[in-house]
Amino acid sequence: MKKVILIDGNNLLFRSYYATAYSGNILRNSKGFPTNALFGFINMLNKIINEENPNYMMIAFDKGKTFRHEKYEVYKDGRKETPLELKQQFPVAKEIARTMGIKCFEIDNYEADDIIGTFAKEVDKDDEFIATIISSDKDLLQLISNDVEVKLLKTNDYIRMNEKTFFDTYGITPPRMVDLKSLMGDSSDNIPGVKGIGEKTALKLLHEYSTLDGIYENIENIKGSAKNKLEKYKDDAYFSYELATIYKDVPIDTNLLNIKYEGITDEFIPLLEEYEFYSIIKKLGIKKEEKELKYEVKDNITLNDDFAYYILVNGNYHDKDIIGIGIYNDNISCFIDKDNFKKLDIFNNNNTKYTYDLKKNITLFKYFNILYDKNNKDLVLETYLLNYNIKDDISYLTSICGVTTTEDITLLKKKDIEKNDIIKNTIAKAKFIWDNRDKFYKKLNSDEQKLYLDIELPLTYVLSDMEYTGVNIDLEVLNKMKEDLQNKLEVLTKDIYTLAGTEFNILSPKQLGTILFDKLSIPYPKKIKNDSYSTSADILNKLTNYEIVEKVLTYRMLAKLYSNYAVGLIDYIKEDGRIHTIFNQTLTRTGRLSSTSPNLQNIPMRTEYGRMIRKAFISSNDGYILSSDYSQIELRVFAHMSNATNLIEAFNNNMDIHTKTAMDIYHVSEEEVTPLMRRNAKAVNFGILYGISSFGLSEDLNINVKEAKEFIDNYLNTYTGIKDYMESLKKDAYQNGYVKTLFGRTRIIDELKNSNYIIRQSGERMALNTPIQGTSADILKKAMIEIYDLFSEKKLKSKMIIQVHDELVFDVYKDEKEVVEQIVKEKMENVYKLNVPLKVDINIGTSWYEAK
Repeated sequence: MKKVILIDGNNLLFRSYYATAYSGNILRNSKGFPTNALFGFINMLNKIINEENPNYMMIAFDKGKTFRHEKYEVYKDGRKETPLELKQQFPVAKEIARTMGIKCFEIDNYEADDIIGTFAKEVDKDDEFIATIISSDKDLLQLISNDVEVKLLKTNDYIRMNEKTFFDTYGITPPRMVDLKSLMGDSSDNIPGVKGIGEKTALKLLHEYSTLDGIYENIENIKGSAKNKLEKYKDDAYFSYELATIYKDVPIDTNLLNIKYEGITDEFIPLLEEYEFYSIIKKLGIKKEEKELKYEVKDNITLNDDFAYYILVNGNYHDKDIIGIGIYNDNISCFIDKDNFKKLDIFNNNNTKYTYDLKKNITLFKYFNILYDKNNKDLVLETYLLNYNIKDDISYLTSICGVTTTEDITLLKKKDIEKNDIIKNTIAKAKFIWDNRDKFYKKLNSDEQKLYLDIELPLTYVLSDMEYTGVNIDLEVLNKMKEDLQNKLEVLTKDIYTLAGTEFNILSPKQLGTILFDKLSIPYPKKIKNDSYSTSADILNKLTNYEIVEKVLTYRMLAKLYSNYAVGLIDYIKEDGRIHTIFNQTLTRTGRLSSTSPNLQNIPMRTEYGRMIRKAFISSNDGYILSSDYSQIELRVFAHMSNATNLIEAFNNNMDIHTKTAMDIYHVSEEEVTPLMRRNAKAVNFGILYGISSFGLSEDLNINVKEAKEFIDNYLNTYTGIKDYMESLKKDAYQNGYVKTLFGRTRIIDELKNSNYIIRQSGERMALNTPIQGTSADILKKAMIEIYDLFSEKKLKSKMIIQVHDELVFDVYKDEKEVVEQIVKEKMENVYKLNVPLKVDINIGTSWYEAK
């Protein structure tokens, strides 16, 4: 038997789209074209081909309104409008199907179901063929016959429906599906049916009288309300029967020989590349024909030309575990292993060196005493500014650019790794860098190129120096804190067990919820969801009048300090007694820096116990730790960008901004502002920056949502310039699809294109916050560069060692204290001119704790 596959194309595309759209994950290619439905569509077609092994194959699509709409204007009116992002993908889906060797059909005035029904009728005529219809639409079940089955798709599975399984499910034959719909109707297609008759009653009637005609022929035998409904809505029933019947004589070529499946065409892979489906290409195992990569293994090399290089390391580069380095240009392709790495003398000349992750590389050069200049280009920074999703290893970038030869070296973890694989892989990555050395830079607009050359590239050298220098740690302080915390946790554990009347895992949310809300009957402050209790901080903070809850919160805080810091930081101390964190320059979408291994930006400040961790961070030369912190920089940037005259006036007159806001909102004098008024004003000042909702403010201020909304409305009515600025910013973001900082940093906000309201709201908050937070980050980065350059120019021994959002931390020599303080304050406060002054708070002590 020859197998024919008949596919409901609309159904597959809708399923593919909504599988990701509801979560806000609208996949797009680098040009911004939505591709999430296409991605799922291709994968589903490949799965169908692999599972069904078809001889013949076709896909049917709807094409506008049909004869059913002419009969019934509101046919399918109950359906939501097709999202624009999905509409855009339909023409491409048809083109992709064609290049996969699958013929597509659509015709004016008919639905995809009718086209499939016409082909199914053709299959029924010829004993040589059997057919499988693929869809999740139950309407198509009426086409089941001895030669036609339906593969009915479910969320994560499917059911094969043939004549037997259909009868076992419904107790009627497949053609009677039309009679069933004529009685029960179909809300998705807006088919009325008999009002008040559901599936259960409809099936009972059909089991007894077989057909719709049979039911009405025996109407006098039917009792009660069912009879009344059937009589009242008889016209609707027969009209529904007509609407629900799939038409099987569409004027279309149904010669099955014309839909023979012969596999993908030569156009398939180029089309996948155009829409950047490189993971599908990789999954299919289809590779372009590539020239064999010729290379040499060398001890050293002399180069007087520009070149690209890629350094392969095993693990954290601060561990200095180098595998080797690949070097490539048009004339040379070579590999130098770790034993000869330190001999290299090719990085300190006037030639341009192209690489990926320059910060990692120059940090390694420092460890190995390799001289280097600043004539470098970095693909990781260029692609980051283009809003690419950046990974530590270049393999991800090569995959989205269509290069499949540079897979990640997960091989390193295997014992049977061949050295040749490492060499080829490393050189292939260097070759990719060389082949694309100018491609990404040219894609940057003029603002982004300036941002790259003036801020991001110079900052790389600053961050490398900070990482290499590290932070001096007093191990004694950490060990003492570790011991103190252990003792406090032991006491707290006994107290909590006594109050609970039993022992349990205090850090287990499930066990804690059972103890608090079942055993101790503490009233749960919210509606219970999924028959389980949350013991998150926002829940427990509402119950601090219960002694056990207060102690549990303290226990959690101390346990986190113990594991993450008192013990956790010790693990990161290197042989030089320092912690060498890694500053991530290409992680956040706002341009802010982050820190890992360990995260030094996350050391607690809200509790005294948390602050005490900073006692371990000390000067390395019996000098000082200096902390310089921008005062309310985001509010100052906000005042400048929104041109809010009241805020600008307050900052220029050196007033307390939260007191000033309270005065304006509550219409009181400065002397009449209470601490509560100031606290509320502070919450809304910072909340406005992040697009806070009335619900969010109500949670922050512990007031009801109505009061919070009135508070926000009052704020915006008081500062009309701010309201106009925010509305203008959101409008531009929707129109352009992105927002920018004052320095030209662009953030694409795909969330604004999402059909889900909650996700769009999230996108609006990003649009409001990014220009402010991003500009603040850019100002701090610029200050870091200028401070670093002046330190170098004056040959100071003091070092910048930590960056935490708006704060810079320095390890200062005693004899350089005054000059460092002067440089830092002058540079940070004058690095960029706003309509309001930039202010910096400077504190000095023998540890970071004393300097805060």
